[in-house]
Amino acid sequence: FTETAGTFVNAEGLVQSFQGVARPLGDTRPGWKGLRVLGDMLGLPGFGQQSSEEVLAEALGDRSTLASRLSNDASLPTALPTEAATGFERIADVPLYSTDSLVRRALSLQLTADARAPQASLPAQLWADLGLVAGDKVHVTQGEAHAVLAARLDKTLAPTVVRVPTGHMLTAGLGASFGAISVVKA
Repeated sequence: FTETAGTFVNAEGLVQSFQGVARPLGDTRPGWKGLRVLGDMLGLPGFGQQSSEEVLAEALGDRSTLASRLSNDASLPTALPTEAATGFERIADVPLYSTDSLVRRALSLQLTADARAPQASLPAQLWADLGLVAGDKVHVTQGEAHAVLAARLDKTLAPTVVRVPTGHMLTAGLGASFGAISVVKA
């Protein structure tokens, strides 16, 4: 990125521009130029910019109104009605070696301890209610989908939360990473 000029809009909504500081190697071109050529080759309108400044001007438009266009002010009420909690809520993480197709297909990574099969982490009360012991499996259901996973006691979880990782072939069919889930001993 040191070879090209560009602009970022940071989390505060401030525009931060920078200039290239090194000469590009060989026939290397900035990304916007590659996209411009592609747009021209496909006959698409709006790809006639000749400089990064023109791209910036078209992307941001009138910079004096930028702050209001980036505003995250919500018009929703600050206190939303809540429903009484019933059942269990799924929370999910994405395991390290399940993040994308490259790492999922890398045999060397899939053979590591970090690539072990997903487990259903359960709060202490649910663990006791189901009468589970180390090594037991549970049947989790979310919507119409279900999976059988090894159960794991996690005393740090809230009483109504079940942690089931996402992004793994055993749990991919369960659906959303957050939502109602039921658990029974398998």
